[in-house]
Amino acid sequence: MPPKGKRGHANDKPKSGEDERDEPLQAVILADPFETRFSPFTLERPRCLLPLANTPLIEYTFEFLASAGVEEVFVYCGAHREQVEDYINRSKWVSRSSPFAKLELIQSTSNSIGDAMRDLDSRGLLIGDFIMVYGDVVSNLPLESALAAHRARRTKDKNAIMTMVLRAAGTSHRTKARSVNPVFVIDPSKDRCLHFEQMPNKDGSNFLSIDSELLSSNQELDVRQDLIDAGIDICTPDVLALWSDNFDFQAPRKGFLHSVLKDYELNGKTIHTHIVTDHYAARVRNLHAYDAVSKDITSRWAYPLCPDSNLIQGQSYRLQKGNIYKEDGVILARDCVINSKTVIGRGTSIGEKSVISNSIIGRNCYIGRGVTIDGAYIWDHASIADGTTVKRAIVANEASLGKKCIVEPGALISYGVIIKDGVTVRGESRITRAKRRRENGEDLDEGKSDPEVVGEGGGGFEFHDSDEDDEDEVVDGLVHRQPMYNLSHHNLSNESISTLNSDSEADFQVSHHTPSSSFLSTTSQDSDHAANFDHDATGSIYDSLVEGHETANIQLELTALRMSTNASDHQVRRAIIVSFVKRLSQLVKSGTSVKDAVVQVFKQHKDLIERSIFDKNTSVKSDQVDFLLLLQTELTHRENGNMILVSVATKLIELDVIGDDGLMQWWDSPKSSEGEDMRKVKEKTRQLVDFLNQSSEEESEDDDEEDSD
Repeated sequence: MPPKGKRGHANDKPKSGEDERDEPLQAVILADPFETRFSPFTLERPRCLLPLANTPLIEYTFEFLASAGVEEVFVYCGAHREQVEDYINRSKWVSRSSPFAKLELIQSTSNSIGDAMRDLDSRGLLIGDFIMVYGDVVSNLPLESALAAHRARRTKDKNAIMTMVLRAAGTSHRTKARSVNPVFVIDPSKDRCLHFEQMPNKDGSNFLSIDSELLSSNQELDVRQDLIDAGIDICTPDVLALWSDNFDFQAPRKGFLHSVLKDYELNGKTIHTHIVTDHYAARVRNLHAYDAVSKDITSRWAYPLCPDSNLIQGQSYRLQKGNIYKEDGVILARDCVINSKTVIGRGTSIGEKSVISNSIIGRNCYIGRGVTIDGAYIWDHASIADGTTVKRAIVANEASLGKKCIVEPGALISYGVIIKDGVTVRGESRITRAKRRRENGEDLDEGKSDPEVVGEGGGGFEFHDSDEDDEDEVVDGLVHRQPMYNLSHHNLSNESISTLNSDSEADFQVSHHTPSSSFLSTTSQDSDHAANFDHDATGSIYDSLVEGHETANIQLELTALRMSTNASDHQVRRAIIVSFVKRLSQLVKSGTSVKDAVVQVFKQHKDLIERSIFDKNTSVKSDQVDFLLLLQTELTHRENGNMILVSVATKLIELDVIGDDGLMQWWDSPKSSEGEDMRKVKEKTRQLVDFLNQSSEEESEDDDEEDSD
């Protein structure tokens, strides 16, 4: 569609607020983020059309923009433009009932976001305020208040050129990248972003470098690392002009945002934030986010963006108990098992004694007999033969797995790949049939099937990408390659046991070593199909602690999660331990004393702990022992974890959450002394054990004296 007649840049002539409101609200969707994080799938399909809960990613972005009142949309395409155009031309978004008055595709040969932004500026399509998003945004955030605040600022100050819409969340929210951590420094009085840095920074360190002038010229600063950046920006055409003025800008945050803030004295432009504390916002920026957002959608965290909303014409999903979604026309054998948080598309058949758990299966798939699929993503027209196991992997359209294959967690099997009978696909494998080519047309890959990878007679070869675009690719893949929930190492003062119970404050310093513990490192007693409970429950409890929710409300949500996943009592205790210790770490890091932090977390929410322990009236304290073992294990790899353990154990005894017998049985348990790390972390607690033993002996002697009298 041709653009409307040019009206010039927004800053060519001052406009009144009423004139600005008469302009159509425009949006730009960056359908190609110019990254390789979804290779090898994106060799053949654009990322924005990859299925998320069996709905193409770009549909969620369109829904978000429609709910924001956008009237004109420009979809900026890079690779696979024809597929994007064909999809949109067949969609509801170009029909007469579409909420968009205009929907235009822009084709470009840009190789980066920076080139794309400069190309947009040269086209002069954007005449006023516009929303910039990626084609992988999933959000139900209302934008009315953010738009109103942006326009109000613009009326007062034409140099306020951009508003970033950010979602407040915990520092380890499930949809955030785990290897990089964006940090925003904000002036809360003006909602103005003063500094941005990504940790680790370009020097590889985790130290934030703030200009001393910012500290001296601002009475108050908020340093926020708890914000989800879904890439939702409200911009003016001045933003595009700044991109054009500096050809060094390539990345929106690390390049453009960081540099504009740093060079404020030169450009005079200000960038602001609009932080929301509810609703849902995330970018499917890598495979880790793909997995997390998929689970959020099936768990209804992003409502109404869920399968049974049937976003695409012709979908017929219905919600069943346990967050199971099935379309009409699904064929299930009588004795197959469909567990919770599973989505199954139309025309898919599942054979006898197959077990499907926590997975998303597309349309017209064939699942044979005795197949196990757990935490996996099976796209349309895929075929999985009898006796095969697929766990936490992606099997793309028209791929075929033979009998008794094993697909390990993390594997990616691309379009049309054929895996023969009995083959084990390693977790690090990325198998494709698509050949990459150089600019001169020369093949980078041979394109011949590798029998060692797919079996004799199979189709496909191992994909190797020499152009990996980001250092977070390894740890932000489909399977966690390093700890998911990290806590800061601590240096506790060598206080005595009496000091920990006194009114004086224990010294507490936060060091900058890389933590290495995770609840995933503990020995699991749980069935595989409930493993996702760890992820959801820990994140939910921690977020509730940060937001100050009542214990009863936390317990209600925890119970619902447990019932939906059939999680064990052991898993419930583990989720409580990880989230409580993480919250304790955050409080102390912000300046709270250890004593006060333990009271605020463990004492204030002791009912939550007590509801996970059921052995108070039995002689064998197996639940209490399990709770303390989990606490001990969580602290094993942390500096001064021994001091943290004795501090928390003392408070639990004082609150009567853990009894003396429970502590003694834990101390004598062989598991508490398994390995040097376990023995080392519990050594300081000997002070508490000796103190309780001495008290018990004194009481016994007093009883003997009374009896003799």
